[in-house]
Amino acid sequence: MGSIILTSPLHGWATVMDDVPDAVFSARMLGDGIAIEPLAGLLHAPCDGEVLTLHSSGHAVTLRGDGGVEVLMHLGIDTVALDGQGFDPLVAVGDMVMRGQPLIRFDLDAVAQAVPSLITPVIITNADRFRIQRRVTGQIVGVGEGILYLEPVEAAIALVPEINGDKRAMATVTVPMVHGIHARPAARIGETARTFVAASWLVKDGCEASTRSPISLLQLGIRLNDRIDVVATGEDATDAVAAIRALIEGGMNEVEGGEVSPSPSLIEPQRRMLPDGAMGGTLAAPGYCIGTARWLHVADIDVPVDGAGVEAERARLTAAIDTARQALAQSDGPAADAAIRRAHLAFLDDPALQQGAAAHIDMGRDAGHAWRHACRDMAASMRAMGDARFAERADDLLDLERRLLQLLTGSPADSLSFPPDTVLLADEMVPSQVMALDAHVVGIALARGGPTSHVAILAASKGIPMLVAIGDPLSAVADGTRLILDADDGLLHADPLPPIWADAKEKVARRAQARSAAVANATQSCVSRDGVRIEAFANLGSLADAEIAMAHGAEGSGLLRTEFLFLDRDAAPDVQEQATLYGQIAAKLDGRPLIIRLLDIGGDKPASYLPMAAEENPALGLRGIRVSLARPDILDQQLRAILSVVPYGQCRIMVPMVASVDELLAVRQRVDILCREMAIGHRIEVGVMVETPAAAVTAAMLARHADFLSIGTNDLTQYALAMDRGNPAVAAGVDGLHPAVLGLIALTAAGARGHKRWVGVCGGLASDRLAIPLLLGLGVTELSAAPHFVPDLKALVRRLSIAECRLHAEAALQLESPAQVRALARRFEEGLSQ
Repeated sequence: MGSIILTSPLHGWATVMDDVPDAVFSARMLGDGIAIEPLAGLLHAPCDGEVLTLHSSGHAVTLRGDGGVEVLMHLGIDTVALDGQGFDPLVAVGDMVMRGQPLIRFDLDAVAQAVPSLITPVIITNADRFRIQRRVTGQIVGVGEGILYLEPVEAAIALVPEINGDKRAMATVTVPMVHGIHARPAARIGETARTFVAASWLVKDGCEASTRSPISLLQLGIRLNDRIDVVATGEDATDAVAAIRALIEGGMNEVEGGEVSPSPSLIEPQRRMLPDGAMGGTLAAPGYCIGTARWLHVADIDVPVDGAGVEAERARLTAAIDTARQALAQSDGPAADAAIRRAHLAFLDDPALQQGAAAHIDMGRDAGHAWRHACRDMAASMRAMGDARFAERADDLLDLERRLLQLLTGSPADSLSFPPDTVLLADEMVPSQVMALDAHVVGIALARGGPTSHVAILAASKGIPMLVAIGDPLSAVADGTRLILDADDGLLHADPLPPIWADAKEKVARRAQARSAAVANATQSCVSRDGVRIEAFANLGSLADAEIAMAHGAEGSGLLRTEFLFLDRDAAPDVQEQATLYGQIAAKLDGRPLIIRLLDIGGDKPASYLPMAAEENPALGLRGIRVSLARPDILDQQLRAILSVVPYGQCRIMVPMVASVDELLAVRQRVDILCREMAIGHRIEVGVMVETPAAAVTAAMLARHADFLSIGTNDLTQYALAMDRGNPAVAAGVDGLHPAVLGLIALTAAGARGHKRWVGVCGGLASDRLAIPLLLGLGVTELSAAPHFVPDLKALVRRLSIAECRLHAEAALQLESPAQVRALARRFEEGLSQ
């Protein structure tokens, strides 16, 4: 087969892929090619071929052309959000087209005004079969002009003789690149591999990927210091392994001190001045403890590669899935545990996961081997998507992998018993491991992980202090080392000197005594030292959470998450089912306020009965109140259920993810209409969650119509800092005490004061000891924390002077970094104890 020429599908300026303002394209995650800035609104075929795919929004099309080349053309960036507006497809899937034939007509001006960029990537998606010899960039190109010149790559497998011992080679390599094998190294490995006849692949933790497929290599999730195998078969297998090994061990200029440095977000923690012998991390669950280091060592479960026949292995996998499903469905407990079970159940029924495992079984693989490959492939893809919520769910997926492998192999459940006063160390943990920990574990420190992952949420619910994102320095800590874990301050002290250890022991004793006193006084009112009333509420996600909250002195609930009623089912719960549950929780609170957040679904929490189009960025897509307003039937059912709870007025309604006054008014209108229909004669309070910068900046406008404002600091921090909460790559920078976040809280409180509305916090900062004085100083008068933390919250407030907190907050607002704010907050806290 000779060379293949692709002609320009657009009239416009041709440029390199690096200029595309979207990491998915610029990093060649979907393949290599060029990009064109269009000057006319008509997309043409770059070759003769067949239409393989046409996006439902009409903004992207894929052709299969000469020699099997597959070409993706994606008109603009974030154009999927337009939902087809401005695009007019002229072909359909399966159509045969000629070079130069019009494919999609689009409104150049209207689309350009609605999206970040109209630049259009033209990508070869099956790059393992074609090499780009030449590309035309840096100039105006016309429709039909040659832009990509391709050379077919002969399939190496066709040249490989029967494999025998003489023609197979393998080497083990430790990865030295600071960012592991990401897009650039993967591309270079692919280029090197294609210079040999031998077929080669990389193997990590039992999963393998062809070196000729950069996307497959990325899905292995290879990181710094990972040990991997380089394997090749073929006439020149030894040379191929030697070349790939040398390339990786050479570091490709991405080792410490090389040309490519860690990103600022990754090195930020190292800029902080740390005490001698201390490591910096990110707070995931508050607390302070001392203990002995114990590493979590959980070996991979051995599974055979080859199966006993396709039908037998399919039956084994189906039986294991059914058994796991029954166990998960029968479990009960607090909301944090329930969230994990829901995630596992959703994955068990995910058709893509089951199809991935079935494909491996059809190749003759053992059911366990197939399940492991399918789980890890999907987990790697989730982490590579760049969305924190998908990354968090990847941990759940790996947890589920182990659960099924235990069933398939008959292996016993993991034993997670440790000696007393254990500070548990691990690279990462999965949720079930945290759920299984005994009372001997007093703290957790992880090299990786995010502060809002399910693991972090579970640790907080158990009252176990946790630090995450400590990084590679943690690996130097040996079993048996004495540790001081100061999660509140983001520090882990290894092998401290005797005087420091003695001070730490005294501090732990003081905290234990204070905790006992706080629990003993949990039912007392929450009033500051200078007589200001602060409401100490609890965040709830289930009836069990309400029981815990009441046992710990909660004065009400500032947040009832209702998603647990709506997920993992085939239809939405009816009015009666919802009303019964809301009524049970209200009764458990014994007349105390219950703030019920309307359904916050979408993005990372999909429901099968609420079909939504795939979104490139779920955190910025259809979620929160946007979903309910798009489905008024669902909204009305939930409102009717809330309004039916007696006594009337105990339940207040909170609107999630508000970005405009119109959204609040739409809900207020429905509440008023339903109150008239239900003959409810008094006003029901409706408030908003301040989770977006837009809501914070327009708080004064919202407060004209809202009865209260409650700040969700987790999402507010994420959106204010443009950092995905839970993403390990930026975990160290996701800090709610960033001056920008404090400024938005101050704006919210000021806007509410002008209309005499109260402001609460129901996010993570309400359980952060260092943050609470700042929040009260900024004008917050209600704090809704984790149920177990309520006694500590009330005890802390009793020691505070709100007047002093105001001065403290004013000083914090003048600082330039979250590190400076936390240093100020630590000094303030130390002053309280003197």
